[in-house]
Amino acid sequence: MGYEAGKYDVAVIGAGHAGIEAGLAAARLGCRTAVFTINMDAVGNCPCNPSIGGTAKGHLVREIDALGGEMGKTADECFLQMRMLNRGKGPAVHSLRAQIDRRKYSTVMKHKLELQKNLDLRQAEIVSIEKSGDKWLLETRMNAVFECAAVIIATGTFLGGKIYVGDVSFESGPDGIFPASYLGESIRRLGIETRRFKTGTPARVLRSSIDFSQLEVQRGDEPPVPFSYDTDSLGENKVVCHISYTNERTKDIILKNIHRSPLYGGKIEGVGPRYCPSIEDKIVRFADKPRHQLFIEPCGLDTEEMYIQGMSSSLPEDVQLDFYHTIKGLENALIMRSAYAIEYDCIDPLQLDSTLEFAEFPGLYGAGQFNGSSGYEEAAAQGLIAGINAALKIQGREPFILDRASSYIGTLIDDLVTKGVSDPYRMMTSRSEYRLILRQDNADTRLTPLGRELGLISDERWRKFNEKQELKRNEYKRLRQTVVPPSEELNDILVSRETSTVSTGIRLIELIKRPQLGYEALKAIDKDRPEIDSNIFEQVEIEVKYEGYIKRQEAQIEQMRRLEGKSLPKGIDYGEISGLRLEAQEKLNKIKPQNLGQASRISGVSPADISVLVIWLSQRKKD
Repeated sequence: MGYEAGKYDVAVIGAGHAGIEAGLAAARLGCRTAVFTINMDAVGNCPCNPSIGGTAKGHLVREIDALGGEMGKTADECFLQMRMLNRGKGPAVHSLRAQIDRRKYSTVMKHKLELQKNLDLRQAEIVSIEKSGDKWLLETRMNAVFECAAVIIATGTFLGGKIYVGDVSFESGPDGIFPASYLGESIRRLGIETRRFKTGTPARVLRSSIDFSQLEVQRGDEPPVPFSYDTDSLGENKVVCHISYTNERTKDIILKNIHRSPLYGGKIEGVGPRYCPSIEDKIVRFADKPRHQLFIEPCGLDTEEMYIQGMSSSLPEDVQLDFYHTIKGLENALIMRSAYAIEYDCIDPLQLDSTLEFAEFPGLYGAGQFNGSSGYEEAAAQGLIAGINAALKIQGREPFILDRASSYIGTLIDDLVTKGVSDPYRMMTSRSEYRLILRQDNADTRLTPLGRELGLISDERWRKFNEKQELKRNEYKRLRQTVVPPSEELNDILVSRETSTVSTGIRLIELIKRPQLGYEALKAIDKDRPEIDSNIFEQVEIEVKYEGYIKRQEAQIEQMRRLEGKSLPKGIDYGEISGLRLEAQEKLNKIKPQNLGQASRISGVSPADISVLVIWLSQRKKD
């Protein structure tokens, strides 16, 4: 080992989206924290999409913010365009997405780390991690050794990173930054199981080489809606995005050169993301589809780089140039950065418990793509929870665990640690069985009291939160008490909305409940409507309209939490419980679930096996 360089409570390896949230959370909870990064200029880098949020991912960002995390606030500070996705669908799947200035985002996040009390940001490659008594020792490539009580590994795609473009491959992290070449072996020496995953990114194209006159324009929402509950206003959208499509010529070029793809030539071992495939993967898997949609997005206000979303590839540069030039508007496109695939080491997340601590290695945590997930938002959510739990453990406080009914963050982590992953995990609204309750609009109602209890919500923010809750309660009361008399004006509105007219007075809440009506439609006859935030009206309207469905989900949650409340003792040998099927015994012994609810979600554990465990637990209590 090298020379002694310092002691910390919490050390975070990596300063991407997971590492940032982990470091800030631990420091804000009072722990002396270090965040290590291979390259200080890549803190908070967005090596793929220049965006934050999206379907289900926007829910995660809102939840991170509601707990006191930083991603939403910084996205608001660096936004170029905001859009609420899935407006044409139900409120459960409405998701916010921000086009951001990626270099500004990185700069702002780096500065926040630099200014944070209790936090040191250090440029160093960690090459070794060892347990020494109840402490962890981290050694850098410069032979410095740091001692810490807890370590959070948030290496993203840097761990054993290898770039592929056609026949060319070389060790590298994203964006040409050095990879973490030595840490992976040290992790494996501890006895931690790793595997290879891969992801990729499209080319970046020079703005002036694009013919925008041939492209569809995609504008943002006006007024734009912020991510953070602390952001009062965003101002106006600063950019537009554009849409184009692949065609038969694109398809022909890719298929003729498919043998030159390292993905199909067998050179890439890693498993790629199922829900974000490369363009060659899309062409092969969806052979009958005549075209694929592409989004052309600016990377920032002070750069001419344009990101071609939907066209990730690992084909050779010459092939990339040929097929990009088949796209309408890109016929003369100049590629500034070629598309590439990147392969990297990550872990089997079944080795973690719900706090994101390794079950066999107390004080060691994993977060982000290191845990087998994909995406900035999934990473940030895990980083926040890992940072919170590392700090709580050091302080001797109870762990912080979010269940599936509390949040998408809880769903994400529960999926990872109970089901594992066979490819990079991406959050989707369909992964939650309680999505009508876990909406992006009510993340503060669900999680801000928990953030306050932890110590991550300031007095001022807590005051604003309570004021908002009081305004909501008053609005419910007003809707129940306000009777709207019958009138020609009201009935004209009802007829225009194709709903039945009224001949007697009707409570405002009964009108809001009608599917055809809402706050906007009733504005003219709602004379005493208060001047309050439109988000309050949105939440109240959703909860009034979907009251029956929400109550049904609440009953399901109560049933689930009864199972979650039945803890399973540590150290059980499930092979000794008669009645359990062999597969269930193996899976339960491997994953070691903390309670019956978690056990019920393990692939290979049937309802009959859960019944056996219920009986076993009841008999155990009698004994």
